Amino acid sequence: MLKVSDNRRFLQHDDGRPFFYLGDTAWMLMDRCCREEADLYLEDRSRKGFTVIQAVLLMGANFYGNSSFRDGDVTAWNEAFFEHADYVIRKANSLGLFIGLLPTWGSAVGKIWAGDKRNLVEMHNARKLGRMIGERYASDDIIWILGGDHSAYGREHIWRELAGGIREGDKGRGLMTYHPDSQWNSCVWFHNDDWLDFNMFQSGHTLYRENWRDTAMTYAMNPPKPCIDGEPGYEEIPHDMNDANGYLNDYHVRLFAYSSLFAGAFGHTYGHNSVFQFFELPRESLLWARVPWKKALDAPGACQMKYVRALMESRPFLTRIPSLSSVHYAQVWRRSYVLATRDIADDGKSSSYMMVYFTNHREVTVETGCFTSPLLRCWWFNPRTGQASEPFEQQNTGTLDIKPPTRVPEEDWVLVIDDPAAGYPPPGQTGKR
Repeated sequence: MLKVSDNRRFLQHDDGRPFFYLGDTAWMLMDRCCREEADLYLEDRSRKGFTVIQAVLLMGANFYGNSSFRDGDVTAWNEAFFEHADYVIRKANSLGLFIGLLPTWGSAVGKIWAGDKRNLVEMHNARKLGRMIGERYASDDIIWILGGDHSAYGREHIWRELAGGIREGDKGRGLMTYHPDSQWNSCVWFHNDDWLDFNMFQSGHTLYRENWRDTAMTYAMNPPKPCIDGEPGYEEIPHDMNDANGYLNDYHVRLFAYSSLFAGAFGHTYGHNSVFQFFELPRESLLWARVPWKKALDAPGACQMKYVRALMESRPFLTRIPSLSSVHYAQVWRRSYVLATRDIADDGKSSSYMMVYFTNHREVTVETGCFTSPLLRCWWFNPRTGQASEPFEQQNTGTLDIKPPTRVPEEDWVLVIDDPAAGYPPPGQTGKR
């Protein structure tokens, strides 16, 4: 089981171990994959260090032709469909993966516009449906994700009923959040709701959305709740959903991940345009997918996500705070900025480490007055390879003027600054040095 940390900023296991939410979007896993394909996908994601698989439950008919429910009644279940879903969820759990389970796409919940007749989940059945799903998966490792890529405006009451039913069914065992559509945030509707354990926003499939700003805004809210970008731009998806604009690549997905984390997110979700829909011919391509999903499993960005997790887990996790004001430079322009994060001691001031993310080559001044040590140990961490440089030492004069080791487009870097007395290992590794 997972719970929210005492400082209301992170997730952790019941025994106190930090939980790094490294999600992968596999929305169509339940309906498009047979068991053998689900095994292949889940085993791959487990090897690559992912910890959460985001998937939709009630999608319609699955690979075997079994519909999820009968006669338009979402509470009249087809047991054969759910037996397959059970298999997928328990296979994921056996590999150490949580399922971030969306009960349904948001398009099936309430009327979205006047005259809309597609709604399957309404006030009269939402609590019952939630209770049924919660009871069925009460003993499984589930993170509940409501919303299903839609705004809650005008339907907040239905989502609250569904959330209440799930809570009754699983006795509050699984954490719960809300996944909105592009450029919206769960805090808009539900921040003060008790059932919302953490906030989720979707920064969307564009290069122009600087998701660290969304993270910083959500992080600053009171009362505090953990926050995460649950759907940034996917690898291999067209910028602004127009294939004439070119496709997002591994640099972009790294930028989304490190930027949001350094601004205060407790984890991050990766996605690949082919993998979320399990695209392969002759299946129809959605959103201009062009790479078969089994090949896309090894896309550069997917392979690099384990490095960001390794970096964050190589330093104290539950005491980390954003430190955006610690970096100073002359000018900011799109996709060219520098962000910092650090830990904070019990005194509320001093730090034992700081990480500074460079989206590209910039000369900056970093404030280091939060370190009490007269000497600083520094490393360059390469987000593309997961490798750290040999450490180098700098006198702590209160500021550090520094620039990354390369000046190559789309070569991002992380500067890691340590108090030598902490004895931390090289960035991305665990154990004392």
